[in-house]
Amino acid sequence: MEPIRLACVRYLNTAPLIEGLEKVAGLTLIPAVPAMISGLVLRGEADLGLCSVVDCVGLAEAPDPNLCLVPAGMIGCDGPTLTVRIFSAVPFDRVTTLHADTDSHTSVILAQLILARKFQVRPALIGFDARERVATTPHAPVAAPMDLESSWPQTVLLIGDKVVTDCPPQSRYPYQLDLGECWKELTGLPFAYAVWMCRREDIDSPKTRLAAAMLDRQRRRNAMRLGWVIARREPTSHWPSDQAEHYLRTLLRFEVGPRETEAISRFLAEAADMGLTAQREPCWAPLANV
Repeated sequence: MEPIRLACVRYLNTAPLIEGLEKVAGLTLIPAVPAMISGLVLRGEADLGLCSVVDCVGLAEAPDPNLCLVPAGMIGCDGPTLTVRIFSAVPFDRVTTLHADTDSHTSVILAQLILARKFQVRPALIGFDARERVATTPHAPVAAPMDLESSWPQTVLLIGDKVVTDCPPQSRYPYQLDLGECWKELTGLPFAYAVWMCRREDIDSPKTRLAAAMLDRQRRRNAMRLGWVIARREPTSHWPSDQAEHYLRTLLRFEVGPRETEAISRFLAEAADMGLTAQREPCWAPLANV
C-alpha cells in the first residue's frame, strides 16, 4: 500500500493522538497550522487531517468542502478548555471589535456564537497574528503601540499553546472567557474543536480504513501511557509539567462518542442559523471503518 500521510498540528493537545506515530513504517506526519489542514486533505497532499470541525461543512455560501469526519479521535473538552480564550480590556457586552487568532476556523466561529448568545454582541472581526501582534486583515485600522503591553488589542481571541506559553498580561485583560466552559454552560454538551477528516471519495478506501484503525489504536495506547507522553513532550512544549498534566488528563477529551457527535451537530446548526457556516449536515465515516 502507498504511504499514509497525516496532516496535524504540533500543539501539546495533539500529543495523545499522534505521539509515537512518527516511528510507524509507511506513515508520514505533515505539520501544519489548524486552518491549513483541510486544504492539504482536499488537494490530496494528505490522506487524513486533524481538521477544524467547521471545515466539514464550510462557511456560508462557500462550495461544499467534500470532507468527511472520521471518528478515530478529536481535540475537545467537556467544560473548560484553557487554550481557547477571549481576552478583553472591556466588559464583553461592550465589545465592538474582536481581533481573532485565525489559526482555528472553529474557534473563531465559536467565539462569535458565544458573544452573540451570552452578551448579545456581534463584533467586527479582524485577523490577528498573535506571535507578531499585528492585524492581518487588509485595511484594518492600526495604531502604533506605545509599549509592549499596549501592542495587545482591546479584545482578542487566542488559541493553542501560546495561551499558556505567551499569555497576555493580566493587567491588560481583566475580562476573560474560556470558550469551552461557556459552551458547556449554554448547552450542557462537550465541544469538539478538531476531528480527523478525509475526502468523501476516500471514505471507503483501504488506505482510509487502515489509517483510521491505526489512529484509533494509537489514541487508546497513548491514553494508557499519558505520563510518558507528557514527559516526552515536556522539553519542547515549554509548559509547566503540572499544568500540562492537568490539561491533558483533566480538561481535554480525545474520543468521539455519542455526546460529541451530538455536540458537533448542535454547534454546526447554531452556527448556520447565525449565517456563520453553510446549512449542511456533517458527513461521518461509518464507525465500522474505525
